[in-house]
Amino acid sequence: MKKIGFIMLLLISNHFLLAQVMTPELLWKLNRISPVGLSNDGKDVIYASTVYNLETNSKTTSYYKVSMANGATSAINEYQTIFKDSKISPNGQFKIYDVEVKLKSVSGVDNYPELEKSNVQIYDNLNYRHWDTWEDGKFSHVFLKKIDSEDADPLDIMEGEAFDCPLKPFGGAEDYIWNLDGSKILYVAKKEYGTNYAKSTNTDIYSYDLKSNTTINLTKDNQGYDTNPSFSKEGVLAWLQMDEPGYEADKNDIIVLNDGLKRNLTKDWDGTVNSYLWSNDGKKIFFNAPVEGTIQLFEVTALKSITPIVKQITNGTFDITGLIGQSDSKMAVTRTDMNHASEIYLVNLSNGTMTQLSHVNDEAYKNIKFGNVEKRLIPTTDGKDMLSWVIYPPDFDPNKKYPTLLYCQGGPQSALTQFYSFRWNFQLMAANGYIIVAPNRRGMPGHGVEWNEQISGDYGGQNIEDYLAAIDDVSKESYVDKNRMGCIGASYGGYSVYYLAGVHNERFKSFIAHDGIFNTRSMYGTTEELFFVNKDLGGPYWDPANLKSYTSFNPIENVDKWNTPILVIQGGKDYRVPIGQGLEAFQAAQLRGIKSKLMYLPDENHWVLSPQNGIVWQNEFFKWLSETLN
Repeated sequence: MKKIGFIMLLLISNHFLLAQVMTPELLWKLNRISPVGLSNDGKDVIYASTVYNLETNSKTTSYYKVSMANGATSAINEYQTIFKDSKISPNGQFKIYDVEVKLKSVSGVDNYPELEKSNVQIYDNLNYRHWDTWEDGKFSHVFLKKIDSEDADPLDIMEGEAFDCPLKPFGGAEDYIWNLDGSKILYVAKKEYGTNYAKSTNTDIYSYDLKSNTTINLTKDNQGYDTNPSFSKEGVLAWLQMDEPGYEADKNDIIVLNDGLKRNLTKDWDGTVNSYLWSNDGKKIFFNAPVEGTIQLFEVTALKSITPIVKQITNGTFDITGLIGQSDSKMAVTRTDMNHASEIYLVNLSNGTMTQLSHVNDEAYKNIKFGNVEKRLIPTTDGKDMLSWVIYPPDFDPNKKYPTLLYCQGGPQSALTQFYSFRWNFQLMAANGYIIVAPNRRGMPGHGVEWNEQISGDYGGQNIEDYLAAIDDVSKESYVDKNRMGCIGASYGGYSVYYLAGVHNERFKSFIAHDGIFNTRSMYGTTEELFFVNKDLGGPYWDPANLKSYTSFNPIENVDKWNTPILVIQGGKDYRVPIGQGLEAFQAAQLRGIKSKLMYLPDENHWVLSPQNGIVWQNEFFKWLSETLN
């Protein structure tokens, strides 16, 4: 008996030794999946898996295929042989690709070739920098090349045009496609330049005819975004469209053009589309979209003889983050939740049931203890119910008291769903002993168009009340330590932190703001995409009609009320929310004698992409919380 008892004790001890919680190092060691598509025979899903090396500050990408029939997985060296290259024309004669072309003189050397050691940039228009890159006079163009002729010069189908395809900064190969018979190339571009480019969201879909060497604009009647063109197997064209000019977070609808008739398939559906995919038979379009704090898979009928009907296919506490391809009655997708990074799943299209296909992180997760994620409805100050996610520490004990963090989402019109972040990772925060409150405040998609649109022009208004309502509601629980509450966020979430620091009425004992708007006036004067602030702040600070955005909704106006420790994080290559925002905030806190710290990341943009920088970010994040909330 004693021997058996000793063995049992040893097994229990080993179990607790093996069990662990999430750490920054474990987080960065996880595999990150990127789907490539379905194999030519439609039987396998091809995907890339990227692993980061903390020691070398580098990454390695490997390719795999997984069978949709039995989940068998094998490594592949070259996926092009089993995956059709969509950039090769249907007749196999031509290939399209994108190349940067120098069209404008920008540098000192461009303008004064004899001064070859000069380091000068000269601009006479806006859009002189975008996201994290200064304009250098080069533009991405689509080129056409005949495959069987090495001597033939490639043709620039956008020759001489100072416009980009793919769209910058995030466009890719999806921005240019072949039509079904290979006679035309469709491409997406915003044919505005300079100041007009910075103020406009008017991207259009253009059709280049190979025979006539002419281009026509297929979407010239719409002044908002037109993106993601694709054809059904019958040759029906679909794309995504936002109607309102200058509104980058407008309702995104699916448009089809059939026999000259243009129809909006999702016009009467109270939501916004993330991405879409034609069904194999061309009768439906599948799409994913935010709904009630998650992202789910939907379908909509696409036949011109039938009134469009939207149907939700999946339902659960997870996000369908991407659509890979359909095989018979199933759809391959990527899926995440707040406890798990992206994996590939197979969805039964008739009933929404799901089967996991890839298992790249099973081994890493096997011995990690997770905290529970709870959906909570919270009454707002204007009498509505607001969905909030509450994430608890592993081994949560309701009889104890825990420090609690209010998480403020960015965007501002970004959905707060079951996402898995490698920086703002809720399980990592929970593993460090914190409860996290993440409200779906006003301005987020997934709760109807009206809820989504309310935040524009009301930055410091109802959504700030929503944040305070959320933390006040959860802090009524006995397990929340009201003397140890913090507030954290990035981008618009960083703005929220700066704003709440002046109006929180002693609720919080610590703040962390990453790349947040601190001064709406200097933000308007230095940000690059002006359509963004023109919509959300109402326009320029010199227009009296926008006074509220630059006074009562400006965080800098309440700095005299700041009295709480704050960590300011700022990326040096962030041109969306430029460096002055973080420096102004830190300087104000220091001069007011407030405990404060600046974490400056000179090589990072609006995000943190380097593994070692990411580890420093995480360590400083939790070090600050430990100093100020414990």
